[in-house]
Amino acid sequence: MYENFYRLSGKPFQLNPDPAFFYGSRGHRRAMAYLEYGLHQNEGFIVITGEIGAGKTTLVRSLLQKLDSNKVVAAQLVSTQIDANDILQLVAAAFGVPSKGLDKAGLLLAIETFLVSVTAAGKRALLIVDEAQNLTPRAVEELRMLSNFQLEEHALLQSFLVGQPEFRDIMQSPEMQQLRQRVIASYHLGPLDMEETRAYVEHRLKHVGWKDDPHFDNAIFPSIFRASGGVPRRINTLCDRLMLAGFLLEKRSLGESEVDEVLAEMKEEQRSGRGSGTARLAPLSSVAAPAALPLLDMDKLNVDPAIAQQFAQLAAGFDAARIEARLAQLERTMSTTLALMSQIVSASTDQNEKDEAAK
Repeated sequence: MYENFYRLSGKPFQLNPDPAFFYGSRGHRRAMAYLEYGLHQNEGFIVITGEIGAGKTTLVRSLLQKLDSNKVVAAQLVSTQIDANDILQLVAAAFGVPSKGLDKAGLLLAIETFLVSVTAAGKRALLIVDEAQNLTPRAVEELRMLSNFQLEEHALLQSFLVGQPEFRDIMQSPEMQQLRQRVIASYHLGPLDMEETRAYVEHRLKHVGWKDDPHFDNAIFPSIFRASGGVPRRINTLCDRLMLAGFLLEKRSLGESEVDEVLAEMKEEQRSGRGSGTARLAPLSSVAAPAALPLLDMDKLNVDPAIAQQFAQLAAGFDAARIEARLAQLERTMSTTLALMSQIVSASTDQNEKDEAAK
């Protein structure tokens, strides 16, 4: 919505992981170096952990994008609550190994045969398991057993385990001792610092053709850092709302006050969504028209003082100015939308006229 207003080629703060937006902070560069080291070693496990939204999936996808398909055959699993009975089926499916109707022994043989053929062709097999904290201990043990496959002295499978911080605790449990012995490197991906937060925001903006429109005041970046904690996904969420607010108010410069307004609005939305009930809108046709209310003589109306006090408090909390500002934002949004639709219709009409003239 705001991309056209600010003349951007795309949405800079989308939440979906996109390797095209990969930003190499110090932590992300080091994590990438560990993954590349694992590829060079071609054995054992590399473990990468990080908070939700720290950029782990973007990191993995950036690595996959750089891999030479003539040298590496890669497969990726995004695990949920996967147990030992399912993990081998998913590994086979990820590598494209036919597994229908096979028991466990047949499945292991099919996977091993595939891995041997990959190695014989001069390639390496890489398995990446995302959200590894959801794996059961038995599923992790099955993955460890796959790492035992060898051709002469060469391991047939390299595995990367990527998960949230609790996976580090899982790794320290007694049943994970054998897996820990196979881990050749591990790294925890932390949040960005203040300087990296600014560089991250500007990096994503520049990727979509940002020409300092809107202008970001210097004071805005400490506010974004404090509010997001330096977590990339939180930065994206905040900055996306910030850009939207700037578009609705037709602002060409954004500062600390705009961040405060967006944060207040987001907090209000969270509070309003805490109710246990679910509101539902009934179709207009199914709603009976309200009966006409009798006129009241206010001079003869006796109101309990407690009820009158509640009405007074309700009236005091009525923020007409804020409601008016919201309505103004909606009006501007509708106006901009109608203008864009008019341009589309006009362009289509002109093209049709040119086509008719060409005939």
